[in-house]
Amino acid sequence: MKIERHPENPIVVPGGYEWRKVTVFNPAVIIEDGKFYMIERTAGSLTPCKNFLGLLESEDGVHFTHVKDEPIVTPDQLGFPYGSVQDPRIVKIDDTFYMNYALRPCAMSYYPTGRGVPERSIPEYPDGWGEQEGHWLTRSSILTSKNLIDWEFLTDTTPLDINDRDNILFPEKINGKYVLLRRPEEYVGDQYGTDKAAMWITYSDDLIHWEEPRLLAKGENPAWESRKIGGSTPPVKTDRGWLVLYHGVDDEVVYRVGAMLLDLDNPEKVIARTRNFIMEPETYYEKFGYQIPNVIFPTGNVVKDGLLYIYYGVTDTAIALATVPLDELVDYILNEPQS
Repeated sequence: MKIERHPENPIVVPGGYEWRKVTVFNPAVIIEDGKFYMIERTAGSLTPCKNFLGLLESEDGVHFTHVKDEPIVTPDQLGFPYGSVQDPRIVKIDDTFYMNYALRPCAMSYYPTGRGVPERSIPEYPDGWGEQEGHWLTRSSILTSKNLIDWEFLTDTTPLDINDRDNILFPEKINGKYVLLRRPEEYVGDQYGTDKAAMWITYSDDLIHWEEPRLLAKGENPAWESRKIGGSTPPVKTDRGWLVLYHGVDDEVVYRVGAMLLDLDNPEKVIARTRNFIMEPETYYEKFGYQIPNVIFPTGNVVKDGLLYIYYGVTDTAIALATVPLDELVDYILNEPQS
């Protein structure tokens, strides 16, 4: 499977404003009125690593400029002045934009080692912040907007007493229900059917009240999925199923990318899934950076003129772009070589 990295990668890098001077990564991307819009995750410091969301635009999907010189979403706006808002994914349903995001009520400090997961410490915050166990758990929620700039809180999509990330809405209702991917880290053990964090799916009539999640997929290939897997990008509707990119993490904390097709009418049914990864860290910007080395982490994808644009964070440091003809990728998932 040949996925083409853009020759100008990384296409979005830190700098310019205080709130993004240290790192930018893991973006949401959508096409609206023929223009590409990107919502970036940023940080102005690693100690603590308080994250914000900024908005950029582009005519070609490669060269982005900021719509505003300040963030469009901050932890402060959400009621968490010492928190961190992370990993947006975006879809548009009818006339409304819906953005999934993860939020930790209190931000940790990160000290990169270059060998994998950074060392961490817990800052001291005033007014009782950081004293509750829940202040260090990651919750997932939804914001809504009509214009991509002004966002309103809609709902939490996961219980607040567990770590739950990689919540991703499908871009349309299926059988009259909204559909959401999840990755609850505590849903592990015999009673859950998986011994590592995995991908789950759930449904809602109103986006507020969600059914109990059902296990969708778990790590199957120990060579690159031994630690955990999780959803990466919003599902793309094709005539042969919902295309979902996902990430797999191995014991050395290397992040790679796989793909699956889900049934159009019953997205709990996995039609096909790659046994081998379709992307892994290869270039310098995917192997070396400020935070975690050897990371490819897609969080945005769009289709234009039959080409799938894959936007991904690299080493929690910058944003890169890769492209592949959509039909070729779907064919590959359905007919992956055995060897």
